[in-house]
Amino acid sequence: MRLWNEYRRTAHLLGNNILLAACMVCFLGCSAEERSSSSTAESRTVPVYGFEITGTFRHDTSAFTQGLQFQGGWLFESTGLRGQSSLRRVDPQTGRVQQRVNLPDRYFGEGIALISNRIYMLTWQEETGFVFDRDTLTVIDRFSYEGEGWGLAYDGHRLIMSDGTDTLRFLDPETLEVTGTQSITVADEPLRNINELAWIEGELWANIFPTHRIARIDVDNGTVVAWIDLTGILRRDQITGRIDVLNGIAYDEETQRIFVTGKLWPLLFTIRLVPPLADG
Repeated sequence: MRLWNEYRRTAHLLGNNILLAACMVCFLGCSAEERSSSSTAESRTVPVYGFEITGTFRHDTSAFTQGLQFQGGWLFESTGLRGQSSLRRVDPQTGRVQQRVNLPDRYFGEGIALISNRIYMLTWQEETGFVFDRDTLTVIDRFSYEGEGWGLAYDGHRLIMSDGTDTLRFLDPETLEVTGTQSITVADEPLRNINELAWIEGELWANIFPTHRIARIDVDNGTVVAWIDLTGILRRDQITGRIDVLNGIAYDEETQRIFVTGKLWPLLFTIRLVPPLADG
């Protein structure tokens, strides 16, 4: 895993998605046996849900998706890579970017969370967060934190932040100070590479980098209560050399729609969960 993280850092710093794709092939090949045995052990103790696609929408293939939120009929999407990082308002029906603001080139955009009319956005290694006005997408504040920023979510009381480790941080939404932490485990083992986050019906959903799995997490006790396996959501003919990892979960509370997409993906999907088999 340390080797993969070094590949990821190198590829992101260069902004070279071809290198990232090549590194992923190497990573998947080198660790396939380890991941297969790990997945088997996890499946014995944690249920694994499948999925059914309920809607398919266009997605900007230049969007290196890092965060995704739904509110008022709009998708709000943050993107990464230095020199390409942005915050966007997107029409989910057409995939068209209706509004966009770019971050200064030195910042690598990461996850976002929405609280009322404010959008909070992390950056990867710059230890800087931005607060945007939801309606104008103008920066109205900044905040600092230690270490890396990956994913961000809001549970109705506090911001929840991931940094690529197995430990989540809880932030006060007013002061942006850390008020607590929670280590996350699955089958009694630390769950690392927790990436983009979404709060859905009392659970924290997390993309696990660089897999096609989403973890459903009980943040009160720090355990993974279920997996969602999205393997195959993109057909083989939709996967090109530029396609990157699954990343981006958003929830429409009114209709209970679950949106998912990935970095540089051509499509955004709504899905319905398929329960695990009784013997799974």
